[in-house]
Amino acid sequence: METRAIESEDADLPQILDPLCAVFRRYLKSVGQKYTPERAQVLDTLVRMDDVFQAEQLQQMLRREGRRVSKATVYRTIKLLQDAGIIQKVLFDDEQAHFQLAYGRRPRDLLIRLDTKEVISIEVPELAEIRERICRERGLRAAGHRFQVFGMRDRGPGTGDQ
Repeated sequence: METRAIESEDADLPQILDPLCAVFRRYLKSVGQKYTPERAQVLDTLVRMDDVFQAEQLQQMLRREGRRVSKATVYRTIKLLQDAGIIQKVLFDDEQAHFQLAYGRRPRDLLIRLDTKEVISIEVPELAEIRERICRERGLRAAGHRFQVFGMRDRGPGTGDQ
C-alpha cells in the first residue's frame, strides 16, 4: 500500500508519513466498519489511478487486475473513502460522479472543459496563499481547498474561431 505525506503546518519541519490504508482503517473503526480485503483492493487500485476517475473506471480496472469486487462494494467503498477525506468528489458533469485522491496531496486545481469533458490539472499558487490568509485571519488552520474552473471554447462572432 502506498504511503502518503501529511503536509506539515511548518514548512521547515519534516513531513509525517502515514500509510493511506492505516488512515482508512482508523476511519472505518471509528464508524463501526471493518477493513475488508475487498475495501483494501479498491483503495489499492484507486491509488494507482492517479487522476480523476469514475466508479465504473475503478470497477473495470479491478476486473482487469483479476480482482473480484462487486459493483455495490465499489460504490460503498467510494462513499466511505469520501467520508474519510481520502478522496473527494469532482463536480463537473451532471451525468456521472467523478472523484480524485485528495489525502496527503496538495490541492489539485482543475480546469474542466465543458465542451470536450477534458479535465486539466492547473497550478494556481496564489490560491494556497489566499486560503492560508483567510484561515489565519479567523484563527483557523487550513485543511485544503478545491478550485475548479469551467470553460469551453468561445465560438461566437468576432472570436476568430469559427
